[in-house]
Amino acid sequence: MSLHLYRDLDALRKRLQQLGTMVERSIDEATAAFVQRDAERARQVVRGDRDVDSAEVRIEEDCLKALALHQPVAGDLRFVITVLKVNTDLERMGDAAESIAARALQLAELPPSELPAEFAHMVTMARGMAGKALASLDRDDTALARQVLEDDATVDASLRSMFDTLQARMRRDPTQVDAAVLMLSTARQVERIADLATNIAENVVFLHDGEIVRHRRSQLRLV
Repeated sequence: MSLHLYRDLDALRKRLQQLGTMVERSIDEATAAFVQRDAERARQVVRGDRDVDSAEVRIEEDCLKALALHQPVAGDLRFVITVLKVNTDLERMGDAAESIAARALQLAELPPSELPAEFAHMVTMARGMAGKALASLDRDDTALARQVLEDDATVDASLRSMFDTLQARMRRDPTQVDAAVLMLSTARQVERIADLATNIAENVVFLHDGEIVRHRRSQLRLV
């Protein structure tokens, strides 16, 4: 590896870490705004999404520049491609956080309504999955990445349970329908964050072990 390529790849890794930190903060702030009905906190997340988008564009440009200038091969090429994929997934996580914040603004306008216990569990799991997925990439830790793959089913199960809880609530009290629909659509965005974290973990496994686990996950969901 040439010195220039090494420096560019190291810079890519650091910029991706910075984007990951930004996105994790957005997720934390958006979910907290939803739970606490904090409209101002939610607005800050919505405004901050522009910074996430700008960082994503910069990383993509740097990846394309590295490919054009250095024409990396083997492991270096896989790394650049992985950064491109993870970069996209992080931007989509940021979009999911923005969507949660937007729903927090809507929920703040409605009468009080208790969040199902499953929601907090989903947030904890999804946030943990995002953190572990990014850590596995930073540390080249495929064992940690595989933990993320195992956690995905737990989030899916929590979403199904939350759907049942909210469906029963809406039957009992039609005045809760608006809040319940917002809660369910927000839970789906949390599930999306977990799915994107799983995508990142799958790319880490492929980067270091050369194993494609994406289709295996799809097959498991059909069982």
